[in-house]
Amino acid sequence: MIDALTKAFFHGLARSRTIEKLASRYGMRGKRSFGRRFIAGETMEEAIEAARAIQARGMLLTLDQLGESVATLADADAATRVYLDMIRRIVEAGIERNISLKLTQLGLNVDRATCTDNLRRILEACRPHDFFVRIDMEDSPTVQDTLDIHRTLWEHGHRNIGVVLQSMLRRSEEDLRRLNEAGIRVRLVKGAYKEPKTVAYQRKADVDAAYQRLMETMLLEGTYPAIGTHDPVLLGRAKAFAADHGIASGQFEFQMLYGVRRDLQAALAGEGYRVRLYVPFGRQWFPYFMRRLGERPANVMFIVRGILRER
Repeated sequence: MIDALTKAFFHGLARSRTIEKLASRYGMRGKRSFGRRFIAGETMEEAIEAARAIQARGMLLTLDQLGESVATLADADAATRVYLDMIRRIVEAGIERNISLKLTQLGLNVDRATCTDNLRRILEACRPHDFFVRIDMEDSPTVQDTLDIHRTLWEHGHRNIGVVLQSMLRRSEEDLRRLNEAGIRVRLVKGAYKEPKTVAYQRKADVDAAYQRLMETMLLEGTYPAIGTHDPVLLGRAKAFAADHGIASGQFEFQMLYGVRRDLQAALAGEGYRVRLYVPFGRQWFPYFMRRLGERPANVMFIVRGILRER
């Protein structure tokens, strides 16, 4: 219950225009500003710089242009064109060709057919350059539409796309079974959205137990699974399960968020595991940032110190 209340609190803050304006003023100002702990920057140039630094440390990456829940088709088209430009600039920069995106950013909540077409435009631009595209999973009302759109494009021959499942959602075990059968690449996360108890586990222990069940199924039956967690207990269980079942480290990867548990990132990479960092950037960073605080409230003191330093 405490976990659910914490998420509710930070999701409420994420909707505050006053707090967003304050964060925008101080959050990304200067290299040491508190927002840069979790956000690579506001521009593509800053994201490319961060990407090169990650690759220099021997880790993998996926770039995410932040933004979600657009309200008009014009905004959805603008977001799609931003991604098309991003693809071009990634190719020119010579960095890893791996991106993540949200379907509400492409118009899912406005018109599903248009959203599907916008995603198709992005996938067609990616195809000649061998990109991999991960469709992020959002809150529970969007899950079925997200999986349906993915399946539509998968059946039309776009095989360079994967999806995300959240262990907090009760439906995820059945969703994972279908995705594994189709050979679709899945990233597993706990989930950062505030969800009702009818569709999601509320207790951390239940979310963690579901995560472990899903993780073991992915390692045994999945296609190059991505284990997305910063939880050292779950990381240890994943490593032990893989070793016990003869699953080589090159058959899966760990995925972690930019700026979160950098000690664990370095340790895993040093042990020879594949580690991919999710690298968010862009001016619409505030909602993402607040969800990160809701996941790990200990980060709040880091933010407070950052604000005081900027004053």
